[in-house]
Amino acid sequence: MSSRRLWRRVTPLLTAGALALALAACSSGGDDKTVTPANTGGSPTGTLRLGYFPNLTHAPAVYGIDQGIFAQKLGPGVKLQTSTFNSGVQASEALISGALDATYIGPNPAVNTFTKSKGEAVRIISGVTSGGAGLVVKSGITSVEQLRGRTIASPSLGNTQDVALRYYLKQHGLATDKSGGGDVQIRPQDNTVTVDAFKSGAIDGAWVPEPTLSRLVSDGGKLLVDEATEWPGGRFVTTLLLVRTDYLKSNPEIVRRLVEANAASVDALNADPVKGRDVTNQGLAKLSGKPLADAVIEPAWKRLTFTVDPVASSLVASADHATELGLLPKADLNGIFDLTAVNALLTASGKPSVAAQ
Repeated sequence: MSSRRLWRRVTPLLTAGALALALAACSSGGDDKTVTPANTGGSPTGTLRLGYFPNLTHAPAVYGIDQGIFAQKLGPGVKLQTSTFNSGVQASEALISGALDATYIGPNPAVNTFTKSKGEAVRIISGVTSGGAGLVVKSGITSVEQLRGRTIASPSLGNTQDVALRYYLKQHGLATDKSGGGDVQIRPQDNTVTVDAFKSGAIDGAWVPEPTLSRLVSDGGKLLVDEATEWPGGRFVTTLLLVRTDYLKSNPEIVRRLVEANAASVDALNADPVKGRDVTNQGLAKLSGKPLADAVIEPAWKRLTFTVDPVASSLVASADHATELGLLPKADLNGIFDLTAVNALLTASGKPSVAAQ
């Protein structure tokens, strides 16, 4: 997640299957309106521009696109266009500007986007990933009190891990501020910069998501705080599926199929974790140029839970924490969730529905 707010990579990534389907759909003229013949079982037509990150926490997107799950579930009439981002700020700006229709994203950027638009612009339509974040420090640091006077990195100011770090420090009597002052100096920076900064000794630790967490551990770091220990039952949302409200209203069937594709990818990852891990790693290699080392991906994968449950209680709590820290005005999150499609899918499968609060 880049504090430099630069687009690192926004690249159309159509799989071969999706490309063939996209070419077949060209006769739709790029019309975003859903057209589903009544009572004929026909497929919708239109375009879906979907964003995601080249991160393990976005594995359902990486895996599902690579394996053709999204193309198959969306149907031959839907042209799928995908773009990758490195921060929630980038993805949310693309969504608000109309450059994207939906995106995988962290909870705090989702909340920020919702509140800035006064609850109008976006809706969370499904959960994706729970877990997989924490504080890694130099091996000589054994307690939170030893962080006083230290420099700790986070992915970006006000992002999900940044809020978790600042709130954790506050709970332990350590003050921070947005300019990097206080008892602990917080340095928001891109995760790729954090890895090098940790190696060089420029920072003393970082609160980061996977796989950066496991990268730092493999470079000699120590996991001081597994964020799962800070939440009831160890469950906290890391990644969500967010859609533009106007796209949801104009294309309900495409959005329903998007939710179904995400759920199918989640199910596939859980049914065969080894294949899911390996295919996801191959997908990340295509995006970044090289796969993650076994010493990184194996422990990282074990810390992640893929689920369509948005763990709404943790999202609300995180938003409250951001407000308490002065990073976000008091947010009215009424209406941020539209879980109609995911709950219909769960009910049809005989599974319990998920809550929006």
